Amino acid sequence: MNRRNFLITGSTALAGIFLATNPLRIYADHHEHGDHTHGYELPKLRYAYDALEPHIDKRTMEIHYGKHHQGYVNKLNAAVGDDHALVDHSIEDLLRNIEKVPRKIRQAVINSGGGHANHTLFWSTMIPSGRELKGKVAEAMQSSFGSLDAAKEKFASTAKTHFGSGWAWLVVDEKKKLQIYATKNQDSPLMQGHTPILGLDVWEHAYYLKYQNRRGDYIDAWSNIVNWTQVNLNYVTATKA
Repeated sequence: MNRRNFLITGSTALAGIFLATNPLRIYADHHEHGDHTHGYELPKLRYAYDALEPHIDKRTMEIHYGKHHQGYVNKLNAAVGDDHALVDHSIEDLLRNIEKVPRKIRQAVINSGGGHANHTLFWSTMIPSGRELKGKVAEAMQSSFGSLDAAKEKFASTAKTHFGSGWAWLVVDEKKKLQIYATKNQDSPLMQGHTPILGLDVWEHAYYLKYQNRRGDYIDAWSNIVNWTQVNLNYVTATKA
């Protein structure tokens, strides 16, 4: 379908497709009430740039958040422009319905929209000093992977062994079950109909200033600042949706 035909039918069709598909408010990332002046926006951090030290250093946070993530937002806004059939909806909605996005901008939405959604979740699931893994998500991890230690090890191994740039994920799948896997580049589990509840960025820009090529050290350090309280909330919300 070309852009002309999409725009003729898109607003009505997409309104129905996108209705009530956004269970996680983590992705509330653009102006509401019809204000499209700024389109999608960089979410505010819940902590200072240096708050995650020594695990993630201040300079990496400044560049990763302020340059890389902002770059994804800028390119996403450039791709969708003022097309209200698209920009009226959250980035989660676009990614969940990626086959309905016009082909000419689809890869840009995958790349930049995925980068925006992935990083928005990433920032929200880190916190100084971390949080204890407990609650419904802990019960589900024990049931799905045998034990909490086994689940953590599977996640770390997935992140450490992923080739090239990408992400490691803990997701709630279409059957409301937990899965752990990796995706390449900025591909999002949302495109598979899954809801990511925890994601770890293994692109080199996420760790190279402090850890150089030692991805494993970065992953081990990151495990100390996981906000499991938020992950549990994400899990409960996703399984109830």
